[in-house]
Amino acid sequence: MPTSGKSKSLNLKDIKQEDSPENLDGEVFQTLIIEEVKYKTRLTKKFLNRKNYEPADPKKVLSFIPGTITKIYTAKGKKVKAGDKLLDLEAMKMVNTMFAHENNTVAEVYIKVGDMVPKNQLLILYK
Repeated sequence: MPTSGKSKSLNLKDIKQEDSPENLDGEVFQTLIIEEVKYKTRLTKKFLNRKNYEPADPKKVLSFIPGTITKIYTAKGKKVKAGDKLLDLEAMKMVNTMFAHENNTVAEVYIKVGDMVPKNQLLILYK
């Protein structure tokens, strides 16, 4: 589309936005500032109900897949070194051995042989 010499480009800095968000239809608005320009954006229900990120706790050993505990190599109060076997977790006819990632002392073992565990269940807690 050809433009005439009289046209003016719109500069986003010229747009004035309200500092207080309007909440007429139950919508939630957020103001974003990018390169000194304010943008007003709508947040979806899915975004508002999302599970917030939580960093992994190095003192917890969690199951990474659902399965059955077939063997436990450690006990409460035992000192483990990095690379020591902690337990065997059988899933889909495959045995997965879980190892200690760092030197630590076992504070509690929450499972026993034969337990069926879901994904992300707490298995062992370090001091």
